Amino acid sequence: MFERRPIYRETAKEYQKASKKEKKEILDYFVRITGLKNRNYAARLLRQHGKTIYVGKKNYLKADIAKKGKRPGRKKKFGEEELKMLKQVWEIENYMCGKRLKPILNEVLDNLLANGHLHGSPQAIENLRHISASSIDRLLKHERKKLEIKGRKGTKPGTLLKQQIAIRTWAEWDENCPGFMEIDLVAHEGGNSRGDFAQTLNMVDVWSGWTELVAIKNKASKWVREAIEKVQRRLFDLRGIDSDTGAEFINHPS
Repeated sequence: MFERRPIYRETAKEYQKASKKEKKEILDYFVRITGLKNRNYAARLLRQHGKTIYVGKKNYLKADIAKKGKRPGRKKKFGEEELKMLKQVWEIENYMCGKRLKPILNEVLDNLLANGHLHGSPQAIENLRHISASSIDRLLKHERKKLEIKGRKGTKPGTLLKQQIAIRTWAEWDENCPGFMEIDLVAHEGGNSRGDFAQTLNMVDVWSGWTELVAIKNKASKWVREAIEKVQRRLFDLRGIDSDTGAEFINHPS
């Protein structure tokens, strides 16, 4: 960009002195090197370069084609004070999203202010009363990210046997009668997924909603198989199970 600035200025000077035919050629060249799509805009840039515009009697502006104008930034309406109060309200209301929090925000503010649980300047409080749902979500975006739970997925795909498993068809899975169950494991690791910890095998009948829960010591396929067989013995006819691709479900029988 710094190497092109002198070229832009020289091109503008030549354009302003050129004849009508020469201006067309210069404009073609200028559009090509700048990549501008609007020829009228490009021509106006070339015409206005170097012109002086007076603002009042003493102040003036001089157009320079090589300088990139700065767009005035939008003035921030909500600062640290508003964010602090909004965060307090958000925590009290159990971390609602902006669309749910906005309709009750004024009522909550009145309650907290009346009981001395919220403190802030009158202007900051007034700003919060007129905040939009989208602005609430935008201001709380970083706070919400801090609450996200990471690294809790416990499923590891079992890839060796996928090609040996027959794909079910609509005719083979009849959800209008009992016996076809969705199954999955629920981990009880307390937030730390290292080492062994108890699991619960959750089996839900698709047709009736009947649920069977079996506790196992870990997610080894041996215990998962025993738990399924235990449910099969005490339950109605087990016709089919649908699981994810975890190795605890997709494995060679031992």
